[in-house]
Amino acid sequence: MPRTDRTDRRAKAAFGAVVVSLFTAGCVAMPSDGPPERVELPLAGGSENLQVRVFPVGPHVGDGPDSLLAGFLDAANADEALYSTASDYLTAAAVKRWKPEEGVVVLRSTPQRTVGSVDEGRAEVRVTGEQVAVLDAKRTYRAVSGAPFEKQFTFVKETEGKNKGQWRIDQLPDGLIIDQTKFKNGYRAVHLYYPSAADPWADRPQNPVLVPDPVFLRRRIDPFTSAAKALVEGPSGWLAKAVDRVFDDSTRIRDGVTVSENGVATVKVTVPDFGGRQPLCQQMAAQLFHTLSDLQGKSQLQRLDLVGDRGGCQTDATRTAQIAPGALAGGGAGTQQYYLLENAQLVQAPDDLAGQAKGAPVPGALGLARTPRPADFAVRRDGTEAALVSADGRSLSVTRIAADTEKLGAWIPISQAAQPEQGLASPSWDGRGSLWVVDRNPAAPRVLVVRGQTVVPVGIAGLHGRTVRSLKVSSDGTRIALVVTEPNRPQTLMIGLIGHGGTPAEPTATVSELRPVGTVLSEVVSVSWADTDQLLVLGKEDGKLQQLHYFGTDGSVSSDFVLQGGDSMTSVSATEARGPQLDKAPSVLATSGQQQIYRLVGNQWREVQGKPKAWSFSYPG
Repeated sequence: MPRTDRTDRRAKAAFGAVVVSLFTAGCVAMPSDGPPERVELPLAGGSENLQVRVFPVGPHVGDGPDSLLAGFLDAANADEALYSTASDYLTAAAVKRWKPEEGVVVLRSTPQRTVGSVDEGRAEVRVTGEQVAVLDAKRTYRAVSGAPFEKQFTFVKETEGKNKGQWRIDQLPDGLIIDQTKFKNGYRAVHLYYPSAADPWADRPQNPVLVPDPVFLRRRIDPFTSAAKALVEGPSGWLAKAVDRVFDDSTRIRDGVTVSENGVATVKVTVPDFGGRQPLCQQMAAQLFHTLSDLQGKSQLQRLDLVGDRGGCQTDATRTAQIAPGALAGGGAGTQQYYLLENAQLVQAPDDLAGQAKGAPVPGALGLARTPRPADFAVRRDGTEAALVSADGRSLSVTRIAADTEKLGAWIPISQAAQPEQGLASPSWDGRGSLWVVDRNPAAPRVLVVRGQTVVPVGIAGLHGRTVRSLKVSSDGTRIALVVTEPNRPQTLMIGLIGHGGTPAEPTATVSELRPVGTVLSEVVSVSWADTDQLLVLGKEDGKLQQLHYFGTDGSVSSDFVLQGGDSMTSVSATEARGPQLDKAPSVLATSGQQQIYRLVGNQWREVQGKPKAWSFSYPG
């Protein structure tokens, strides 16, 4: 199910980026699969084509149970804040019991209604369908593809009052029932932002960074106030372990959020006195600023004024830059592209939109030719270090990228794998300087995290017999994407929550709360973080070629736009980092099974050519 608005803009920007190749670029087709082409879902699937305000219609005199139920479901999902028209379909007792905010069930198509027993004063109607997703009471999305749905509604004939003799709903489930077309029209993805929890591995205090918590809110029901209220209520149950809650249970949004024509948002909260509590005020304001920016557009919201009963504060993008979402992704350094050549030289090239940049070996030992060539590499997000996996897949080395570095860092033996392809793979840096890596050794498969010379095994809850083949960690270090497999089954994608424990001297790490991502795909080949809340996934649906898909971290589809990649593709790379043009995503990189490397230029793939040949590639992270 597509995400909306901001994610669609980012996806279009990623596909529309015009770039040049590292050395010389020729426009080519992906090997063996014909020329790649852009594939768009039908226009009716795009959120921008579904901007239709829906006005509720009340019950008609003489309507029977089946017609009343159809009218109720439509009215409940109309653009009306307090569900007053939908309540007209209910008995007075049912109005008091019904809790529409308890959640949303999203069905693949229009709910089917089946009338059961009917007598003079009582009737029952069943609603059935195929679920594709549910929202919980906090409006957190969860994919439930193919799950059957059935609920019963009980009708009675009113015996007194203005509706005497008319059928009304007396028993009904809490929450709302909606088909996916109306869901796209009536809801939009919003990201609430919470500060990351303290890092117990750090030997000195560090700034938190804001972590996105995706929810779906009603599109046309005062979205700014709705988003602010949802933020104050606290993070989703899934993310709560990894972030801190700044707003306490007593804090509420007072009145509605206003946004002036010059882009200044004003939010009033029930904090008695901000005097002497400016750090708290600034923390609250930063969360609200980035949450509302997600709705308004980061370049459009200029400032946020937070007002308590007494006192308040102001904030903007400049004041919150150090804790902003993606602050640990490396900024401009995170948009640099790195290539490992056949002769083992590490080469750096900016994602240069003007077409003037030329790649050059990085300074120091990593820029020198050598044999044997490392099996894999990963550059730290700030561009200061790079990790190498040894050619035999058994050891790891971390080396500074600096002119005075004359030799590679010491090799740390980790894996006991008998073959290189069964050893260490997919090293990935978070923004705190921790390096995550998979050991594919079939005798002892595991995930490890390395900080300095300390290697920490990572306990992963919920794998249930699956093994991890590759991984990518988010820049904020709170979430990790895992490509997993199990015997005789294709690879699938899961995302988990990272738990840091212990002390700087004796760190511990866990991954928990695993949930599936990309359930529409029958097989996942490769994954990369494309933004703080978005994964770029190379995979395929049944009966189709491999394509690039954008998914939200909650498992929802982030965009209606997909790009055909071809079955020869074996890996893909993107980045959370943004350069000076914050809304323009750096280009997508991909490689084929013949070790051909491609950059996405507009909607065409171009091979990176030159001598020595580029062997592998990566953005920092």
